Amino acid sequence: MSDVNRPVMNRRGFLVSAAASGLAAPALAQDVNSAETVEIEADISQSVRRHISSFRTLDWRPYFGSLRKGAVLVDVTSRALHYWSEDETIYKLFPTSVPLTEDLTRRGRTSVIRKVEGPSWSPTPAMIRRNPEWPAYVGPGPDNPLGTHALYLSWTYYRIHGTHDTRKIGRRSSNGCIGLFNEHIQELFGYAKVGTQVLLI
Repeated sequence: MSDVNRPVMNRRGFLVSAAASGLAAPALAQDVNSAETVEIEADISQSVRRHISSFRTLDWRPYFGSLRKGAVLVDVTSRALHYWSEDETIYKLFPTSVPLTEDLTRRGRTSVIRKVEGPSWSPTPAMIRRNPEWPAYVGPGPDNPLGTHALYLSWTYYRIHGTHDTRKIGRRSSNGCIGLFNEHIQELFGYAKVGTQVLLI
């Protein structure tokens, strides 16, 4: 893994980034076959133990019927994201951050519905109620918890995105989203399309 230059932040920026990066998506508990979403209030102050996954390459066939528009497999246990291009010429394996607990983890099939370079972030109403001092909006830049690029999924509030806090990668450190190093999400962003299949296991 290459080193990433972390930006210098002022106190407000640090607090916003530190608090929001774990809350890029609200805590969710959902049956993977249900269209309903239930928001859970989770204690985000618990300590997070570092875990670096042991990677192994995988074949796409046990997980997808085809590679139409490409495919992304996120293995929450090994904390790894696999990408296969539609023509099978590209295979990538990236380390990720994953949700803090099983209650916050959603598994199943979804897809990329939107791609945003320089994403903005807004806390949910529940986050604002719990933390009224948080800003209602954080624009693109070094204080943004979504990093430099984001792939929005068809599941509400779920994203695969970058992070400026490189310490989060390899850890249970999110409330639902999958995080990548900024250079890795930029690479994946270039490969993935609207309609790319995504499976979380």
